[in-house]
Amino acid sequence: MITEDVTTDTVKRQATHYRYWAWVALVAVILLTAAVRVRLLDAPLERDEGEYAYAGQLILQGIPPYAQVYNMKMPGIYAAYALILAAFGQTHSGIHLGLLIINAATVMLLFLLAKRLFGPLAGVAAAAVFALLSLGQQVQGIFANAEHFVVLAALGGLVLLLRAVDCQKWPSLLAAAVLLGLAFIMKQHGAAFIIFGAMYLLFRELSRQPFTWKPLAARGGLFLLGVLLPFAVTCLVLWGLGVFGKFWFWTFDYARQYVSATPLSVGLENLQENIIRVVGSAILLWILAGVGLSSFLWNKNVRQHSLFVCGLLFFSFLAVCPGLYFRPHYFILLLPAVSLLAGIGAAYIQSLFARSQSIMLSKTILMLLALVVLSHASYQQRIVIFQADPRMISRIIYGANPFPESLEVARFIKERSDNDDTIAVIGSEPQIYFYSNRRAATGYIYTYALMEKHSYARKMQEQMILEVESARPEFLVLVNVSTSWLARPDSEKVIFEWLEQYTDKYYRKVGIIDIISQELTVYRWGRECEDYVPRSSHWVSVLQRKGRNSLDPE
Repeated sequence: MITEDVTTDTVKRQATHYRYWAWVALVAVILLTAAVRVRLLDAPLERDEGEYAYAGQLILQGIPPYAQVYNMKMPGIYAAYALILAAFGQTHSGIHLGLLIINAATVMLLFLLAKRLFGPLAGVAAAAVFALLSLGQQVQGIFANAEHFVVLAALGGLVLLLRAVDCQKWPSLLAAAVLLGLAFIMKQHGAAFIIFGAMYLLFRELSRQPFTWKPLAARGGLFLLGVLLPFAVTCLVLWGLGVFGKFWFWTFDYARQYVSATPLSVGLENLQENIIRVVGSAILLWILAGVGLSSFLWNKNVRQHSLFVCGLLFFSFLAVCPGLYFRPHYFILLLPAVSLLAGIGAAYIQSLFARSQSIMLSKTILMLLALVVLSHASYQQRIVIFQADPRMISRIIYGANPFPESLEVARFIKERSDNDDTIAVIGSEPQIYFYSNRRAATGYIYTYALMEKHSYARKMQEQMILEVESARPEFLVLVNVSTSWLARPDSEKVIFEWLEQYTDKYYRKVGIIDIISQELTVYRWGRECEDYVPRSSHWVSVLQRKGRNSLDPE
């Protein structure tokens, strides 16, 4: 009897010790990841970040979403950016600091999820894998895309949902549903996680013995109420602000056109091209996830949670699929499921070695395996983690897109304009509006929608022309970069025909930015730009309305 008590106490002490070190390891993962992100805080905004930042800036100025920004993104991401700008300042560094905190919270939530299902080791491994994968160059992980916000809300909802179905606590269920609803408000792709949560809840309720319909109806109704609450509140707020019509057109009517534009054959090519890059960028971590997936076949303890894990994997992949574009940052939505599988794989491998007669040998081998896997993944991500400076990381990931140059363009405009002057960026570079803190002369902060093949394209071009002419912007920024337009042979050409005549009549060139290579950009301002001929096919031209004083640099 004494021996049994001593053994039980020893096991308890070991379990407590193990949990303690799991939290220490989690903190280490978060701090190491934060160190990388701190080094890259000053990376210039890419255009999606620029859109969110500009819309958030307008919210802080009392301008509601969709009043002066036309785009199909859900308003939650604009509100989230407004909060980040209010908390950390209206700079690109402040935005990336906000992302650092969001990423750390997501890592912790994934740890809690995996730990609840499969134990502390799986939790630490899943957290470490997600922290590393979410930094990845191939998923554009250091930039504050909406997918980071979707994943945070969805994981928070799923952690609470597991607690709710196990403990049958209605506050947890309601909070879980609200968070899943917020995932959709951040981006439409979040709907996949709502469907997964609903199906998992339904299955668990149907599995209860004895089964009765009344609890199922009550919990199902509460879940539905929680999911719909964020959307209902959003609609009421936007209706009260007078922009509900624009919100509905852009996020539902136009969005339907957008997601139906890509043929299946092209979509499959997009998937193949990008999934190979994403998986290849950290191949050993994905193999570890494969081990975790295969462990369902022969491990009974893992198999009991197969519905949750496999369901999360399936619906996470569906979240990547809308529109069949499979853009790199979409794959951030898949990373929690992959990381959870990697955590399962790590725990399964540990269980195999736990049967070894030599505890010291088994621990040594496990540590060596972990070191090899993490070192190899870090080496594959070395450009992001160790090498590139903030400006160069933008160039490496986004090529000749004028993201670093936008800072200089905005600075030039801000120094030579008044606060109430408007500007127009003819291209898709909304970060210039944010950096310069100048209002856009048109709500079309992207020109992509104008180039797409749909029934709205010509009307959109005509509306943009009318808005620019009515606003009489002090500056025009002409972006001659193909990825800022994505024009196609069958695109409407009205805007190009108008632009040449309009600029010749009312504007004069005061700046030219020539993006020659990753390392070299040539800036010419004032009279120096008049006779300059760009050496590259990627350039930006700054024009000022005729009639102002000379803008030659002092």
